[in-house]
Amino acid sequence: MIVGVPKEIKPDEHRVALVPGGAQTLVQRGHEVLVQAGAGRDSGFPDDAYAAAGAQIVPEAAAVYERAGLILKVKEPLEGEYGLLHERHLLFTYLHLAPNPPLTQALMRCGCTAIAYETVALRDGTLPLLVPMSEVAGRMSVQVGAHALEIQKGGRGVLLAGIPGVRPGRVLILGGGVVGSHAAQMAVGLGADVVLMDIRADVMGRLDQHYRGRLKTVFSAAHAIEEEIAQADMVIGAVLVAGARAPRLVTREHLRIMQRGSVIVDVAIDQGGCCETSRPTTHHDPTYVEDGVVHYCVANIPGAVARTSTLGLTNATLPYTLKLADHGLEALRDDPALAAGLNVLGGKIRHPSVAEALGLPLAPFPD
Repeated sequence: MIVGVPKEIKPDEHRVALVPGGAQTLVQRGHEVLVQAGAGRDSGFPDDAYAAAGAQIVPEAAAVYERAGLILKVKEPLEGEYGLLHERHLLFTYLHLAPNPPLTQALMRCGCTAIAYETVALRDGTLPLLVPMSEVAGRMSVQVGAHALEIQKGGRGVLLAGIPGVRPGRVLILGGGVVGSHAAQMAVGLGADVVLMDIRADVMGRLDQHYRGRLKTVFSAAHAIEEEIAQADMVIGAVLVAGARAPRLVTREHLRIMQRGSVIVDVAIDQGGCCETSRPTTHHDPTYVEDGVVHYCVANIPGAVARTSTLGLTNATLPYTLKLADHGLEALRDDPALAAGLNVLGGKIRHPSVAEALGLPLAPFPD
């Protein structure tokens, strides 16, 4: 199969979907690899490294799409890329379709097969291709939130760690999954006063046992969220329902009881956000203030640390990429995890959460 790697065009996105080592593995297995010039540069992988691995460097994205059957990306196609996708393409990337009807319709119209990293799922429910980027986003959420708390950024001027004689900042984390647990690790490590909310007793029990009083867990009921959010200096939205729109846990009414200059870091923004007042931002303009609360809603947080993120992502995706390159659509029939990643095929929605979120008919795979 011909495998194509276009350069990402989402604003401030510096990751690449395949590293030279992965390209070499594909070539050794008899596949042809096309990499758009400059695709890996910002992640520290120059064109000559891909060429040395046996890949062909092509100047324009159009040439990649024209020749390749399997398209590897990091982020969802943007409007300027819609016309490059065709029925013969197998697209493998993060898609986050639930809050994005225009992209969904474009994928249905072109007839391509679209597999989303974020819904590839193991039998136990683990999302192996989302985990590494959730780890990065969780750790970075505290880092960027701490910066946003500074006066110059509109924050209330709180140092999360505090100092002797001055209480530390209070961090509220909504969700104890991969993002939330890694955010907790960073916030506790900084010395913040950390509260984590979840609805799963086993998750809260595990975290409580691990941190031994350095982190407090609270059941995520509506009245409890209202009580905790009023005391928080920083709120990290870390909730996820695979393939579905993120639940709205923070309302505009909540903002009115929050402390002026407090910060919301909505890591769930890729799936529509868990705060009613969230809207996507970019690394160049990451924050805005709504009702006196600073919102950080960058939709590709890991793109800021492209080297680390690219290596973590491609370590996870390569085994699945090899299956798709070797077997094409048949790989989905042989691997339930990949089948769970299927979002669109033949102009039809194939993932139940995506269909439900968008109010579209579901056509289960296989037909």
